[in-house]
Amino acid sequence: MSRTVLITGGAGFLGSHLVAHLLGQGHRVVAYDSLVSGSAENLQEFFGNPRFQFAQRDVIEPYDVEVDEIFNFACVASPPRYQADPLHTFKTSVFGALNAAQLGIKYNAKILQASTSEIYGEPKLSPQPESYWGNVNPVGIRSCYDEGKRGAETLLTDFHRMHGIDARIARIFNTYGPRMRPDDGRVVSNFIIQALTGKPLSIFGDGSQTRSFCYVDDLIAGLVGLMNHEGVVTGPVNLGNPVEFSILQLAELVLKQTGSRSRLQFHPLPADDPTQRRPDITKAQQLLNWEPATKLEQGLTATIAYFDKFLCEANELEGVPA
Repeated sequence: MSRTVLITGGAGFLGSHLVAHLLGQGHRVVAYDSLVSGSAENLQEFFGNPRFQFAQRDVIEPYDVEVDEIFNFACVASPPRYQADPLHTFKTSVFGALNAAQLGIKYNAKILQASTSEIYGEPKLSPQPESYWGNVNPVGIRSCYDEGKRGAETLLTDFHRMHGIDARIARIFNTYGPRMRPDDGRVVSNFIIQALTGKPLSIFGDGSQTRSFCYVDDLIAGLVGLMNHEGVVTGPVNLGNPVEFSILQLAELVLKQTGSRSRLQFHPLPADDPTQRRPDITKAQQLLNWEPATKLEQGLTATIAYFDKFLCEANELEGVPA
């Protein structure tokens, strides 16, 4: 059955992939994005589609559109970018969730909140289950994002308790793939761009810290499965890849797949940067019958090809030989 779906942050990395998926399923899609970190180019192929509508809008301000479902993705997710304007980052998470909740009440719309593994902070437990409360610095340089997302979870959970809205929470772990910004600031895009341009790969700390990388197609399947799950979903659900890699392992894999001779350049570890990330996805497996299918090597191949094409096109525009 065709539905009308609002995606806030719809011009971003994840949002634009979700737009493509939902339009492919025959739904009507409304995308809002402030374009602070998203790009209208991510949506270019959809602008002629009569079932697609885009508006440049900041979700901090109230909005009104009649929809059946809301995917609340709006918020800068790159640490350098969200730290550049921490007040706006925090307000986007909390006011954005508030406005989504009020729209959900008005139109009886189902809501899926994009939360984050940053909820867990510097974890003292691995892998991290949804029952773990985390270890977050509430006044650190990353707190605007971490605590903003925690606040959004609290707000939507209380709206469910008090007003009965159907709000689902996805705690998203490190995701990568095509349409990431080349200047995104996260490790996968950083390494690939540096390797393809012959620059040193920037490793913060000694490279022993770990991440669990989930390819974007797998994540979108998990998000859609969570939204479509029949019945009440109680509490947040981890969505990510439980296979753990060190940053050094990732760097070596990127160098191998790009054929780059870039060297490794080590820098001090930023404040509050987590040293470990690994999701316990038991709940997603049992509730949604979901788990990632794409190995890191496969996902990197597609992501490297995307950035290689991007750089070639950028060089052509500037008149630089390939």
